[in-house]
Amino acid sequence: MLTGSYDFPQQDKVVYGKPAAQAIAELAKQWGIGKLLIITSASQSGPAGLLAADLGDLCGGIYSGVSAHSPRSAVVDAAAMARSVGAEMLVSFGGGSATDATKVVQLCLWAGVERVEELDDYALGPHWSPAKTSGFPAGVRMVTVPTTLSAGDFNPLAGVKNEITQAKEAYVHPLMAPRGVVLDPAVTIATPPDLWFSTGLRAVDHAIEQLCAGNRLPFADALGAEGLRQLVQGFDGVLASPEDLGARQQCQFGMWMTISALVASQGKGGPSHAIGHTLGGGHNVPHGYTSCVILPSVLQWTESFCADRQAYVSELMGAPGQPASKVVRDLVRRLGLPTTLREVGIGRDKFRVIAEHTMLDPGVKASPRPISSINDVIEILELAAE
Repeated sequence: MLTGSYDFPQQDKVVYGKPAAQAIAELAKQWGIGKLLIITSASQSGPAGLLAADLGDLCGGIYSGVSAHSPRSAVVDAAAMARSVGAEMLVSFGGGSATDATKVVQLCLWAGVERVEELDDYALGPHWSPAKTSGFPAGVRMVTVPTTLSAGDFNPLAGVKNEITQAKEAYVHPLMAPRGVVLDPAVTIATPPDLWFSTGLRAVDHAIEQLCAGNRLPFADALGAEGLRQLVQGFDGVLASPEDLGARQQCQFGMWMTISALVASQGKGGPSHAIGHTLGGGHNVPHGYTSCVILPSVLQWTESFCADRQAYVSELMGAPGQPASKVVRDLVRRLGLPTTLREVGIGRDKFRVIAEHTMLDPGVKASPRPISSINDVIEILELAAE
């Protein structure tokens, strides 16, 4: 018998099938919001400007200083702007960096953080405890308008870069989960195809590692299976017609379902996620690309320990009877994405240090085939080498 518990994300609403500006305006009216701030990156400042124009006086401004990995300085600057315009709600517009930055901007507003170094008290680490974030009331909340399939919209976690240590720090608070999510496929049309599909492959990774895990929750299984099916069908639709809003919406629904499946199964992922965390955090490989390169090799390495589950994955992806590792690798190639570590700038000279760091990640403990040493991780890396 399974034992455990599931914490529902502290989110009020997911809106789909409506233009972003209309959805945001309706949420603001429903929640009594008179002024909001849009937080985005320089690359998304144009589309964010169009959104701001559509929102009219409701929008108090745009902060467009978020860069890759959501640096602390941008978070603190955005919080200062939110205070200056009297924002009662934040809207993140863009990919994972904008979403993560805005999550921590909320924390800055709640805790009165005004300087970069004050974030030291709230980053997860050996001296962190939930008590550090329980002593202040939550106030301003956020809504996300995602333009990628990064999926940070459905959990209370955020990663922010410490510019002094160059490390990616984790922050968590139950109410950091966006209060609302607006899934408008129209705003994703301008997203570069490699970014769209690679973040989508990360969502595929969420589903497959959850479906191949040992102690699975039926609730998570159902979400992961249908989410995977929606993603693969959506990818094919977008490949055939990049402006097909129905296909893009399928991808968004698939992303929503697969990240929910991962969260329901305690959110650790497996060895693909573990290696991906190391490649992303320590070697600057985009997380979507880490899934493209590593997931097929993980499936190949673990196949004999979860053959029935991998057969199910192949069936869900429309290729019954084929090895899941081949099905995923073929999908990656079809989407025009990298399939080897060499293609993302990782040579064999880095394998040992990558393996050493990966062994510290909880995802290795969720591997269907036990990982007992760095040599096991190196075997997986060799399968992905070139």
